[in-house]
This record gives sequence, C-alpha cells and structure tokens, in this order.
Amino acid sequence: MKDKIDNILKLSKANFKENNSFFNKLKKKQPKQFDYLMIDLHNEEFSKTNCLECANCCKTTSPIFTFKDILGISKHLRLHVDDFISKYLIIDKDNDYVLKQSPCDFLNDDNTCFIYDHRPKACREYPHTNRKNFHKISQITLKNIEICPATFNIVEKLKLILKNNS
Repeated sequence: MKDKIDNILKLSKANFKENNSFFNKLKKKQPKQFDYLMIDLHNEEFSKTNCLECANCCKTTSPIFTFKDILGISKHLRLHVDDFISKYLIIDKDNDYVLKQSPCDFLNDDNTCFIYDHRPKACREYPHTNRKNFHKISQITLKNIEICPATFNIVEKLKLILKNNS
C-alpha cells in the first residue's frame, strides 16, 4: 500500500496544474445532476475500497475538531474538555482545533479507530467526495487527492467522464 500511496502522491503533484484548472472550470459550470454523479462515483469507489488497508488520512493529516466533536470525544474518554484539548489538540493558523501530531493518537495498529463511534465530523465525512456542492470544496479535494487513493481514483474518473461528455 505504501508504494501505491507514494505513486499517487507523485501523480497528484504532477497533475496539480491540470487538476486545479479542472476544478476552476467546474466551479464556474457544473454538469446537470452533478451532485448525483459525485455520489455515484463515491459509492462505486468505496464499494471496492477498504480504508483499513490504507488509513493514510489518519497517518498524515488532522481533521478539524468542532466544539461538538470535542465535547463528545471528551465525554467518551472521560476527560474534562480542557484536559482533552491540552493533551491532544492545538489551534492551527486558521483558528481551528486540530491534532498536535500525526499519526492520529486514536489510530490503532490495525488501522482501526479507537474512538470510531465518536470520531470528528470531518473524519465521518472524509474524503468529502459525496458531499453536496462538491465543486465548492476544490481546494480540499486537491489536498485529498495527494492523501487518499480513493479520492485520486474518483477525480480521475470524473475528469474522464466529463471529458467524454463534452
């Protein structure tokens, strides 16, 4: 899996300008039923993708923790909110709570999540490829292409579909 992730990182960096241009065009004009297309591509990809084989997102990046996330996880871990924050989180340059370190403190050796049922909203929704108004999160997607093999595959298939339909 490491080779696959390294290869996707190289390909995504090589395709960055192309992908950026693609998403800029997509922001200006989406095809009809675009959200449904994204849901279909997402579902198709994740019907054959097992995130537990990879967990690169958990190993390399931090989700944003909302206050609701912090409250729920703190309660689950039986920690006072302030203790949870001081032990696990920092405030980033965008003024969001994120993990102090990578890999995620809650990632088990088998790539499962210790707090799975209480994980942050950003983790539950990752990689956001089935999100309504997907075209509005292109900057996030450009980053996720480098991290998540499934996102890479979804975007490549999307580019192919839209190219063939134009």
